[in-house]
Amino acid sequence: MALSPIRSSSFSSSAIVALAVLLLLTGTSSANLSKNFYSKTCPNVFNTVKSVVKSAVVREPRIGASIVRLFFHDCFVQGCDGSILLDDTPTFQGEKTAAANNNSVRGFEVIDAIKSEVEKICPGVVSCADILDIASRDSVVLLGGPFWKVRLGRRDSRTANFTAANTGVIPPPTSNLTNLITRFRDQGLSARDMVALSGAHTFGKARCTSFRDRIYNQTNIDRTFALARQRRCPRTNGTGDNNLANLDFRTPNHFDNNYFKNLLIKRGLLNSDQVLFNGGSTDSLVRTYSQNNKAFDTDFVKAMIRMGDIKPLTGSQGEIRKNCRRVN
Repeated sequence: MALSPIRSSSFSSSAIVALAVLLLLTGTSSANLSKNFYSKTCPNVFNTVKSVVKSAVVREPRIGASIVRLFFHDCFVQGCDGSILLDDTPTFQGEKTAAANNNSVRGFEVIDAIKSEVEKICPGVVSCADILDIASRDSVVLLGGPFWKVRLGRRDSRTANFTAANTGVIPPPTSNLTNLITRFRDQGLSARDMVALSGAHTFGKARCTSFRDRIYNQTNIDRTFALARQRRCPRTNGTGDNNLANLDFRTPNHFDNNYFKNLLIKRGLLNSDQVLFNGGSTDSLVRTYSQNNKAFDTDFVKAMIRMGDIKPLTGSQGEIRKNCRRVN
């Protein structure tokens, strides 16, 4: 999107300085992340994480998608700081019961298991926020997707933000294209990043409550596809709400570009899926990804790295939690 030039008379020198400082500060934390952060302090962290994730994915392939989604929901609320992992207490409200997360996000037990194993070999060294990033990458790889080197060095937050998690910062499955683009742009991510990251719906499942309106009331949906989904998702609210359907009906346990092929034939399960190919600005990119799996993989990796750079805590900020569910 082209921006009109800013006239010097409308922007004071103090504002320019303030903006420069803000840009410097927002870039500093992510600049401190490194692909070699644990090379000396915990060189076996990657093998340890992968071992636990692999066991979990073998037991239940869906858990890989759940871990990636957990990472996404963490990063979109006050940055990639592990805040989503914190449990509620009598004096602390976490993010788990926010509308976008309640009875929806999962995979916490896998992160707990990873943390337990990592603490055995490197106590007090590896953050829960970094574990979540590594586990997300490994989930993608183990289910057939691309490999990339993750940038690490995040620390864990001592706070959570229920309000942000509960008020649309995380785009809901009912989102239209404008809302999706806006929500991702608010996090410093482009429309291209948004479409690529949406491709994570190439695996995993969704609850009936998130696609009921689409399969009964929308017209930009393949009729045969809608009827098949209706068998497990009754029209009446409160009936079968937690029944599941595959986000990608072709290869639900494999990371590939079939998700985008589904959109071309109006078989996107969620409204927020199908709006990516519905006569709008992202149609051409969806078509590209549907025809070129390598292009999708490349852009997905870039977008995952950029998402992982959202407002991390580094240096002396935050802490390294001993237990991912509570502050030290």
